[in-house]
Amino acid sequence: MNDPASSSPVADLLKGRLIVSCQAPPGDPMRDTYTLVRLARAAAAGGAAGIRANEPEVVAAVSAAVDLPLIGLWKDGDTGVYITPTVRHALAVAEAGAHIVAADATARPRPDGGTFADIVAAVHAAGALVMADVATLDEGVAAAAAGADLVSTTLSGYVPGSPRQDGPDLELVAALSATVAVPVVAEGRISTPEEAALALARGAHSVVVGTAITAPTALTSRFAAALPCT
Repeated sequence: MNDPASSSPVADLLKGRLIVSCQAPPGDPMRDTYTLVRLARAAAAGGAAGIRANEPEVVAAVSAAVDLPLIGLWKDGDTGVYITPTVRHALAVAEAGAHIVAADATARPRPDGGTFADIVAAVHAAGALVMADVATLDEGVAAAAAGADLVSTTLSGYVPGSPRQDGPDLELVAALSATVAVPVVAEGRISTPEEAALALARGAHSVVVGTAITAPTALTSRFAAALPCT
């Protein structure tokens, strides 16, 4: 099981604990900076050890309101590499107050022709850490070699070449935890406390949960779809 001896103080604060992703998709009624800050504050009150937030404006507002490690990202677009796709995006997130910048580290080309290693170098120079959002074991290994401070299973099931499944990719969590020498974060389709605990048992350093906690529109649609008269 992966247990890096030289993890950072910020990563240490997240070890064995829950990170809550406070995001909302475009067009969702929850996509409002003030609302997302309230979600982050509620998550902190409930025992979250960290927050994951999208876009510099929201990252800055959450950073000012919640005294927890903050994973920031910037989704730009909705196809290809769109999670913090360039150095420009990454630096904006770091400057907004993120302790950790999450970025797509899959093998797909970036819109500006840059590399994940470029993002790592720039973010480290800015004084923040980098979380690599990956879909496969090979991508996680490559990201760690490129200098990522943490590797997350965020994109498994959403990128061609990774398994499509209803639940979290615990096999990838276990494989990464046994292979890379940086903390592995379990993220993606974790729907219950039991699944979160199982991810830790499979070697995850920490666990990110989003939709199951902070997405009332998606949760309501699941209940509504289950009722035959709706």
